[in-house]
Amino acid sequence: MGSFSIALTGLKADSTALNTIGNNLANLNTTAFKDQTTTFSDLFYQQVGTSGSGDALQQGLGTKVSSTSSDFSEGTLTTTDQATDMAIQGNGFFVINNNGTQELTRAGNFQLDNEGNLTTTDGSSVMGYGTVNGVVTVGGTLQPLQLPIGATQQARASSTFSLTGNLSSTAAVGDSFATPITLYDSLGTSHVATVTYTKTANDQWSYSVALPAGDETGTPSGNTGTLTFNSSGNLVSPSTNVSGISFPGMADGAADLNLSWNLYSGSGNATLTQTSAASSSSTTSQNGYASGTYEGFTVDTTGLISAQFSNGETETVGQVALANVANVQGLTRAGDNAYVTTATSGAATVAAGDSGGLGSIADESLESSNVDISTEFTNLIVAQRAFEANSKTVTTFDTLTQETIDMIR
Repeated sequence: MGSFSIALTGLKADSTALNTIGNNLANLNTTAFKDQTTTFSDLFYQQVGTSGSGDALQQGLGTKVSSTSSDFSEGTLTTTDQATDMAIQGNGFFVINNNGTQELTRAGNFQLDNEGNLTTTDGSSVMGYGTVNGVVTVGGTLQPLQLPIGATQQARASSTFSLTGNLSSTAAVGDSFATPITLYDSLGTSHVATVTYTKTANDQWSYSVALPAGDETGTPSGNTGTLTFNSSGNLVSPSTNVSGISFPGMADGAADLNLSWNLYSGSGNATLTQTSAASSSSTTSQNGYASGTYEGFTVDTTGLISAQFSNGETETVGQVALANVANVQGLTRAGDNAYVTTATSGAATVAAGDSGGLGSIADESLESSNVDISTEFTNLIVAQRAFEANSKTVTTFDTLTQETIDMIR
């Protein structure tokens, strides 16, 4: 009697559906978990005859699981206090390496090991692009991302400086105005240099750049000159930035301090003016800094990782890579929130975040599971009733079979 096998196919399919729903509910709080749905299709049919008009008389022989699809819609993003936590807003997956196997994941609850390697909770390496001289090589070979834990950033000697301000046109000849600016030598020692302006004639000022007494043992060169303004208060001479300012024989043993004074901004506008307003200096800037120790890191929306140091400087150390596939339903689940590409999904296309159709990265955030508990409870009731109905079918067929056997007693 085929009736038992029909009911058994229903029980088996319903059991799969119940397992799927149970797995969804079990992963209600799993980071970036994607809800699954089991769908059925009828199995096949047996022709048992034809009607008077010649139409086939078919008898169905049960059901089967046709697919277990995943809902890849984005889960709710929650903010955390961990710099290692990341979430993807939009399409894409993080690329990870699990013992030589490339996998994809939406779960960004990463961590750092004792060597500064960025890893998943199960130890897989988070992959991205490295840097050459602080510049990310996007499109290059993916490599494990590593943060410079315990590292010290080498000091950088000042090589350029800029002063933004005004020199008073009403000042008397011989009047002076001084502006301090902190510069750094090659050992990271700071020196408060003084730029002194002295009015020598109408629309003309001399300048000198000096370090504190005793900071250098040699004779400075290129550190004096003349500034000339036109009747509109605009700087006309020098017409270019001043280079060749040198302080040799630094007392602390650092290399000679060689500087350029940027009198003009990148747009070509002079940083100094001469108007009737009082002499003043609004901003100063220079490109040197003392050494600093690693303190932490941040990640921007494109995945660019910037290490932060105690000297207030940042350094680009890598970029998190994102990937996507043509058919996300073709991905297979590998456990630990990871997916593996297949021939059905297509190969992963890797790029930086916020480009090529990929989503952006939210730092200090995690994507929640997209399982909806109310929907799952509703599905659970439906699946339970279907299982009970198939169980009742088995019981009914069993009763009919027993009655048939009793007929011959």
